[in-house]
Amino acid sequence: MDAPAPVTVLLQRFARGDQSALDQVLPIVYAELRRLAAGYLRNERPNHTLQPTALINEAYARLVGQNQPDFESRAHFVGVAAQTMRQILVDHARSRNAQKRGGDLEKVQLNEAIDAVAERPWAIIALDDALNQLARMDPAKSRLIEMRFFGGFTAEESAELLDIPVSTVRRELRVAQAWLQREIDRAGVKTDAPITP
Repeated sequence: MDAPAPVTVLLQRFARGDQSALDQVLPIVYAELRRLAAGYLRNERPNHTLQPTALINEAYARLVGQNQPDFESRAHFVGVAAQTMRQILVDHARSRNAQKRGGDLEKVQLNEAIDAVAERPWAIIALDDALNQLARMDPAKSRLIEMRFFGGFTAEESAELLDIPVSTVRRELRVAQAWLQREIDRAGVKTDAPITP
């Protein structure tokens, strides 16, 4: 059996209470986190107050400052960090939506909703609600959707990070996309085309 990856060893040390171990993990996975942060922010308004580095820093502060699950692997850590980044942006969208409180929801394609959350913060909220529901039912599918839509990961990159076959990634993404499309439609965000990565 192969020796655990350095990140896994550091995460095990963190789980045993060594706070400095998490500080050592960050530089190792920083490029992946920056890519995720940039993917999330690409879907935000151009003048968003957070930049990728600030989003990573805020996510890191939340990871360190809260009781987090014992991270099992690099993929698990990156997945939790991605969810934390998404939640930070959803919190911003909810705050912005609370300030606007506009009338009826307009009908848009899901891809438009992801691309134009600045004008329609309720769309990212509906997407977040659906992703949270998917995460409760099937965390792996939710993680794949996050990696694809927000992180811009290819099926091959997701497969490598999660250590699963590419064919499994593609199959799971198709199922998750169909389920997510149905939930978004139920939320009142009409889409004219299927969700496609």
